[in-house]
Amino acid sequence: MAGEYRLLLANARQLVLVCGHGEQYLLREGMARLDVLHDASLVVGLDGCIKAVGPADVIHRRFAGATFESKIDCTGKCVLPGLVDAHTHPVWAGDRVHEFAMKLAGASYMEIHQAGGGIHFTVEHTRKATEEELFTTFKHRLERMRRAGSTLVECKSGYGLNLETELKMLRVIERARQAMDIGISSTYCGAHSVPKGKTATEATDDIINNHLPKLKELQQSGEIHVDNIDVFCEKGVFDLDSTRRILQAGKDTGLQINFHGDELHPMKSAELGAELGAQAISHLEEVSDEGIAAMAKARCAAVLLPTTAYMLRLKQPQARKMLDEGVIVALGSDFNPNAYCFSMPMVMHLACVNMKMSMNEALAAATINAAYALGKSDTHGSIEIGKQGDLVIINSSRPSSHGHVVLRSSAGGQRIHRGGVAQGFVLRNCKNPMRECRAEQIMTPEAMASLEKRAHPLPQAAGESDLHFSLENALML
Repeated sequence: MAGEYRLLLANARQLVLVCGHGEQYLLREGMARLDVLHDASLVVGLDGCIKAVGPADVIHRRFAGATFESKIDCTGKCVLPGLVDAHTHPVWAGDRVHEFAMKLAGASYMEIHQAGGGIHFTVEHTRKATEEELFTTFKHRLERMRRAGSTLVECKSGYGLNLETELKMLRVIERARQAMDIGISSTYCGAHSVPKGKTATEATDDIINNHLPKLKELQQSGEIHVDNIDVFCEKGVFDLDSTRRILQAGKDTGLQINFHGDELHPMKSAELGAELGAQAISHLEEVSDEGIAAMAKARCAAVLLPTTAYMLRLKQPQARKMLDEGVIVALGSDFNPNAYCFSMPMVMHLACVNMKMSMNEALAAATINAAYALGKSDTHGSIEIGKQGDLVIINSSRPSSHGHVVLRSSAGGQRIHRGGVAQGFVLRNCKNPMRECRAEQIMTPEAMASLEKRAHPLPQAAGESDLHFSLENALML
């Protein structure tokens, strides 16, 4: 087939499609049996979308007369879809390192919050920060996420709580969406906490009467783009009635419902989300049996956050029960000042160890199901014709190569493509043509030197060529 294309990935030992028949999500049985091609190739077009996937010899014959901006020989390598992080809080100023000692001494999340720490501490610093300062740190965090394999990230506001700062955060997210080569799903989270000096009812009225109309105006003018609305539905924050009012008002303006629920106390958030047609609910450590059943029936995704349960010493979300009862289970990092984790491989690792998910289930939860939680599984989350060419190449010769991403808890030894164009260590939908290269060229010499300073090599099995990281390094990827 003649023509010009952006990228050819040839001769991959494994090409992990995740799913290959247009599925919008996978339930338990589908997650256990991921679609995998062996000795396969794929082609990405100039528009950044996948044009062909199949056996290497078939692709070779079909595209014998084509020209490619880039070609990568993936012999012995494994290709995955780019990872999707379905829950992050990446725009903020200041840090909360001092609170870690308080947690170790026994202080609970809500005790710190009620004493003026937690979200309120970050709100104070974020309000003072300039838009440029916020963008600089946000850009750095997104780059770290991309280096760890994420090519689509949900990004929330929520550390402003007043209209001025919430809009400042959303402008920063919009600026990154336009300037950076990483997919972003933008979430308005002005109901992350009740602002000091207001009651929950007053805050709810302010959001409905002032924040949401202004968001709608700026959306229509094209100044910002917002996909989702979020509320922290929690005892001592926004109760069920306030949450219902805000979410319904956001839905009425065209936003997807994707909110925090049943984290610290059973609030019947899952039942509410199912009733309102929520796309996803996050946390769910305290979800009821009725809530699980309601979410399964409503096809509302559960975005589970194992880093949060780990950091706050909460009971683990009931991943196995949710899977058994037909809930769409997704994963997110919950990156924030309280859970400083950039790495979806680390999240998958924790999901397997602490929530008893299998490696296949964790990978599906971090790809197709996470994309579904953001309403983007028609374009992301699997390797299928027509979808965005967001790809991860793992440099491993073992038969079950994709398990390395979970077992090793890191993105070391891999390339990442978005739309088929290289960007040094991480590759996504860059528009600059890349010179022809081999998959062994995992990263630039400068990036490799920097990484090796932090790497802690462990004994390798015969034939392995991936990098190994200690838990500490994996958490900080």
